[in-house]
Amino acid sequence: MALALLLLPRRSRSLLPLAGDLRGAVDLCMIRGMGRLLCHTDQPSATDSTTGEEKYYPLYPGHIPTSPLQKGLLAAGSAFMALYNPYRHDMVAVLGETTGYLALRNLREKMRNDPEGYRILQERPRIRLSTLDIRGLRGLPDGTFGREYVRFLDDNRISPDTRMPPKFVDDEELAYVVQRYREVHDLMHTLLGMPTNMLGEVVVKWFEAVQTGLPMCILGAAFGPLRLNAWKLRVLTTELIPWAVRSGSSVNCILNFYYEERWEQTIDSLRHEIGILPPPAIPV
Repeated sequence: MALALLLLPRRSRSLLPLAGDLRGAVDLCMIRGMGRLLCHTDQPSATDSTTGEEKYYPLYPGHIPTSPLQKGLLAAGSAFMALYNPYRHDMVAVLGETTGYLALRNLREKMRNDPEGYRILQERPRIRLSTLDIRGLRGLPDGTFGREYVRFLDDNRISPDTRMPPKFVDDEELAYVVQRYREVHDLMHTLLGMPTNMLGEVVVKWFEAVQTGLPMCILGAAFGPLRLNAWKLRVLTTELIPWAVRSGSSVNCILNFYYEERWEQTIDSLRHEIGILPPPAIPV
């Protein structure tokens, strides 16, 4: 491993941490190839010569400008890794950013054309431990949205701080749309009543695919079922997918709700407001 790292171009080595804890030889090969292509995105120094090649500059903190070719290579590599291991959230994130431009523009337009969505774009709220009153949410009555959200976090031992910031979206406002989508993902689990196991994730991906049109969601919805056993696959295809598709088709844009202002609302009334059908009474 150390020898392979030394073989990377000097400026490419700094890119290795970008995809998170990249493990194994497959990861190394993928990042090595991408690193060679991304190395020209470094800020130009006084000694850089003019080559006539277009220069790319960061648009927001953490942004890594990339060309269409680089995005294509990133998309192919991250898609392979995400299919190989669906729990590689870093690869899923890269896939979503490099393939979702048109869908993200559509989501942004929906937000701009909705009063609440427009306010979210202007105020840019974040769902993180630093912005949440977890103790206060845990003290809310059972059945309220905030209490059920914290129960979801506790039951599945997850944190809202695990969502990666965008890096490859070449538009500052669209980068926030990506961030908002990621941070409301766990809220969708809560509203849909789905756990974080493979079956639950596939159901949420079907709902999000219909709602957002993001290629990453469509890919997860299409290939996620391949990892399920026969019983779960039957339940998914006969009960859960039809329900998720109906709900996703009938609801308002899920990014147009200021969820932070609805913690004290009952989860049933919020589902009704959004348009989510009651979850089927099936163990998932």
